Amino acid sequence: MNSVYDVMQLLKRFGIYVYTKDRLADLEMMEEEIKELYRMQIIEATDFQIALLLLRQEQGKYKR
Repeated sequence: MNSVYDVMQLLKRFGIYVYTKDRLADLEMMEEEIKELYRMQIIEATDFQIALLLLRQEQGKYKR
């Protein structure tokens, strides 16, 4: 995974589509969905960590 788009594709594999017309809200919702997939042991720890890192980096661009 190299970008938020890759995180979106990961979520899409599990039937999760996130789009609210608010980029920051989308990123926060994707983070919650990634956390839930990890809690349910559906995704591996490395995918979880990389996805969170990418999402939080992108969120930082919008919270300034």
